[in-house]
Amino acid sequence: MRDRRVKNSISPEWTLLEIRTPKRHDFEHRESVHGGDMRDRRVKNSIFPKWTLLEIRTPKGHDFEHRESVHGGDMRDLNRRNTMLTLDQFEGACEVVKRVTLETKLVYSDFLSTHTGNKVYLKPENMQFTGAYKVRGAYYKMSTLTEEERARGLITASAGNHAQGVAYAAQCYGAKATIVMPTTTPLMKVNRTKGYGAEVVLFGDVYDEACAKAYELADEHGYTFIHPFDDLTVATGQGTIAMEIVKELPLVDYILVPIGGGGLAAGVSTLAKLLNPKIQVIGVEPAGANCMQESIKAGKVTTLPRVNTIADGTAVKTPGSKLFPYIQQNLDDIITIQDEELVVAFLDMVENHKMVVENSGLLSVAAVKHLKVRDKKVVAILSGGNMDVITMSSVVQQGLIFRDRIFTVSVLLPDKPGELCRVSGVIAGESGNVIKLEHNQFVSTNRNAAVELRITMEAFGTEHKHQIMEALEKGGYQPKLVRANI
Repeated sequence: MRDRRVKNSISPEWTLLEIRTPKRHDFEHRESVHGGDMRDRRVKNSIFPKWTLLEIRTPKGHDFEHRESVHGGDMRDLNRRNTMLTLDQFEGACEVVKRVTLETKLVYSDFLSTHTGNKVYLKPENMQFTGAYKVRGAYYKMSTLTEEERARGLITASAGNHAQGVAYAAQCYGAKATIVMPTTTPLMKVNRTKGYGAEVVLFGDVYDEACAKAYELADEHGYTFIHPFDDLTVATGQGTIAMEIVKELPLVDYILVPIGGGGLAAGVSTLAKLLNPKIQVIGVEPAGANCMQESIKAGKVTTLPRVNTIADGTAVKTPGSKLFPYIQQNLDDIITIQDEELVVAFLDMVENHKMVVENSGLLSVAAVKHLKVRDKKVVAILSGGNMDVITMSSVVQQGLIFRDRIFTVSVLLPDKPGELCRVSGVIAGESGNVIKLEHNQFVSTNRNAAVELRITMEAFGTEHKHQIMEALEKGGYQPKLVRANI
């Protein structure tokens, strides 16, 4: 039997006790403190069914200085809010989010299935109205707030997708929304957030700095803060994705889920295990922002000193503390992905599925190739598709370079008529396509002996590139690969 001390704002010198006892013990004791309506209630914990939590109720309007109950959840007026991730909560959330979400049917990927030996399906949350799954948690959270909480105005911090989800949900409820976004947020996400009627404040280089600013503004103006991930109600809304996956593919073996702060992973993994404990849920993080992986290794929430990744939506230094116990309990493994893999994955999705998926959403696609299994049913969650065209252009170019579809070669040749035509003929003979030429006459003091010609060209891939290089060598040139410059 264990207790936890909680300070009550009515009488700071008194404490209330949250009491846990083995399931077989039955309590009927009722007591009150200073005339307050303090009662306990038995609730089955779906994560640890051997224990029963006795909830503590107090009169509405009585605040707790320390808000904590089940596994780090908010301890508020439990007569109105359940802070646990339970099957009943998820089922209720599924009905609520249907009001604002599109049906994102699984898409079978012939390309990824062929390359991995598994049956790979994509869950295209990038096709949601707001361009990402985040609207699920934001709208569900909004549905649980009181009229007074919504009337105070809402505030959140986000790298873009949660911002749009909160802005859209606030618009649906006629509430004011203020969104604090990192200064590095893509312009498209900023403009779309403003388009839903929200006020946008740009602050900080990463999410954590923007979040600190949002808390500051919430305290200053009395806004209701909606955390983008470290909130069990928000995580419940995000987890509805798992319900849809299991309904459509009941025998799913693996679910790959991107991780930033952990809200999506906590919701999806918890519900997946409730529905079928045999489902393997694998989290995927950028190698340059693997805060959850480091936290699990340390056995506690850990803050990274810095983050460095092109996956801006998952560039988080510190994962959610309230979600962490659920991640520890239900997530089977974490895979980390290098930025170069995301670039190639973007090209694969555009060319093979005609879909635009943002870098954070591509984490699960890149992770498919890391699974050491075959003949399994695998679902990769595409968490979002909000990418501005400038970033898109850069990623496409880099993807073509990584795939040897574009490369640059340097050759030395005499500075005399006909040499350019001759080297071009060699390339044309191998079906290479020249897209850029750079002529440098100052590589040598003797121009008649040699000038440098840098040729950027298109090829069909690595094998074709090698064929062109061999042809240039046979033609009497000494080609050298240099960094491609488009």
